[in-house]
Amino acid sequence: MTAPEHRIAIELEVPFHDVDALHVVWHGHYYKYFELARTALFRSRRLDVPDLIELGYRMVVIESKCRHTFPLRYGDRFRVSAWFKDVQVRFHVAFEIDNLTAARRAAKGHTTMATLDAAGNLLLATPERMTARL
Repeated sequence: MTAPEHRIAIELEVPFHDVDALHVVWHGHYYKYFELARTALFRSRRLDVPDLIELGYRMVVIESKCRHTFPLRYGDRFRVSAWFKDVQVRFHVAFEIDNLTAARRAAKGHTTMATLDAAGNLLLATPERMTARL
């Protein structure tokens, strides 16, 4: 299988403050890891928050999902990958978290973001000024 276009990956280590008493990452932190990779993805395409503001747009998360398949534990090295699945109507970003220490996929998920104009009005299609950067 070929890698999705524009796929980026970041590598991290599970810090102590992200784990519970069993030294397992609390489930809500996976969304934080997704967000770190999503930020890197958007920055790589000049679509980070300052870029969007300059273009006259804003984005809001309208849906997110995470499926946990193997735990991350304190000290584990892991990779978070992010890529665009669809950008025509909404920005649909897919994610995978791989536990590098255990050589297992830890989670997969997605985030869907809607585009707003500068006044906060929902746009029904992604503006060409944004898709041109892909």
